[in-house]
Amino acid sequence: MADIAMVFHWPPAAMDDMSVSDLMEWREEARKRYNPENNT
Repeated sequence: MADIAMVFHWPPAAMDDMSVSDLMEWREEARKRYNPENNT
């Protein structure tokens, strides 16, 4: 959740109601945005 909050500037409370699969998808999007040269 910290990765998502840092990259997208979301407060932790914004993710409280997300499912684990949603969090996993957003975490992957955060990873891609934070490190775009490793988008494999």
